[in-house]
Amino acid sequence: MKRENKMTRRTFLRSSAMAGAAGAVGTGGAAAVLTSCCGDDKAGAIKALKEPGTYYVPDLVDFATDGQELKAGVIGCGGRGSGAAFNFLNAANGITITALGDTFQDRVDELATNLKADKGIDIPQERRFVGLDAYKQVVDSGVDVVIIATPPYFRPIHFQYATEKGKHSFLEKPICVDPAGYRTIVATARQAAAKNLCVVTGTQRHHQRSYVESYKQIQNGLIGEITGGTVYWNQSMLWFKERKREWSDCEWMIRDWVNWKWLSGDHIVEQHVHNLDVFTWFTGLKPVSAVGFGSRQRRVTGDQYDNFSVDFEMENGIHMHSMCRQIDGCANNVSEFIQGTKGSWSSATMEIKDLTGQVIWKFDEEAEKAAFKQTDPYTLEHVNWINHIRSAKPIDQASETAVSNMAAIMGRESAYTGAKTTWETLTASALDYTPADLNLGKMDMKGFTVFVPGKPLDTK
Repeated sequence: MKRENKMTRRTFLRSSAMAGAAGAVGTGGAAAVLTSCCGDDKAGAIKALKEPGTYYVPDLVDFATDGQELKAGVIGCGGRGSGAAFNFLNAANGITITALGDTFQDRVDELATNLKADKGIDIPQERRFVGLDAYKQVVDSGVDVVIIATPPYFRPIHFQYATEKGKHSFLEKPICVDPAGYRTIVATARQAAAKNLCVVTGTQRHHQRSYVESYKQIQNGLIGEITGGTVYWNQSMLWFKERKREWSDCEWMIRDWVNWKWLSGDHIVEQHVHNLDVFTWFTGLKPVSAVGFGSRQRRVTGDQYDNFSVDFEMENGIHMHSMCRQIDGCANNVSEFIQGTKGSWSSATMEIKDLTGQVIWKFDEEAEKAAFKQTDPYTLEHVNWINHIRSAKPIDQASETAVSNMAAIMGRESAYTGAKTTWETLTASALDYTPADLNLGKMDMKGFTVFVPGKPLDTK
């Protein structure tokens, strides 16, 4: 007979109150009880993949602890930069934004207007910086921390400069688009660690309680040894910008950046990195090789693909299948699935099932809502960042994100060329997406072409 072991609301609230008092960075705090278990209790037969305390778990509290006043500069004032600015401001007391930088004046002014209207923060004209070198002016303006949300191509150099100047960085994902950028990120992350700086990246699933609790259950051994998985980001077409007559070549591409591979890395890098990151995070493995394919069928602007399918072989020989697509009118799925020797986990339902298909664990969303006021992972990543800064506990998420970012690059390059790519070869590659004539004016547009893999049919 099955024995039910579901947690009641009263039991949850009592447990969370006790856990909250003991919560600390690296232990998970009250979020550890946001679970609902059912079925037979087989905990005695479970062998942990990693022992608690040997892996990092953020303390996902509602609001950062009061402490050192922090002045932030925002580098990149578009949609995600503006969103991150407000996420930062909603995460703590004693913080403000004092400088803004972007390639374009209208972007800077729009965010300044919104900060004034919604938060009462007045950014004077002399602290609104414009141009390709605006990031230097923001970093040098007296800020303590920087929020870097420019198009992904620019992020390695912006992170490098901020670190050289001793600033804590929040880096939106992805953090690079090519091997040259990857190496800059890795080297800069080492420099940041040496300076005891705090670096958090925009892989917000690392600060989403449902993912963090799932991660802990898997490390505790609930699905057994991981044997493989599939990750998806299939959705409708993203936004694009039709070119205006007054825009130069470069201005158009930067305003339309999500459609150009040199700026975004293509959508397998820019967007699907989230899902790849979940697999590399949960397994602790990096890919050794990738074989993929993709195509361009519906995209209106730019030089990117519309879809990718990649088979990754990981360090221990298991495989991860990656699938992403941005086409209207197709089946959509944004989730991750991981298979183990004793069961499987899916982020689509935040459930763990045993090998018979019975649910043996499920994240309790209602319990989270009852216990916490803040459930937005985009804000919680800033709560965690600020808490690390104020407690003088350095954190380096750039090195970890670089692994999933490089995996995405491997998959993209395999699809573009039709060749098998390897971690060893590509991380050492001279591949650099920097345009030969990068400037804000006219550029050689003939260089921005869509890749066609393989070779043409020999008609001779």
